[in-house]
Amino acid sequence: MQWFLNRAAEFFVSEDGPTAAEYAVMLALIIMVALGAITGIGTTVDSMFTNLDNNLPSGAAS
Repeated sequence: MQWFLNRAAEFFVSEDGPTAAEYAVMLALIIMVALGAITGIGTTVDSMFTNLDNNLPSGAAS
């Protein structure tokens, strides 16, 4: 148990802790931007295919 406490204390004293937190925040922001872009593109593509589907002839033989 003492080994774990020593390692935890070293982690909080060293500069690796804040660096890891900064990378985690950057990764979260990148993921949020990517999801927003994918959602926007998906909505645009969906409306394009809906518009295309509505403007095509039905294809039924008369």
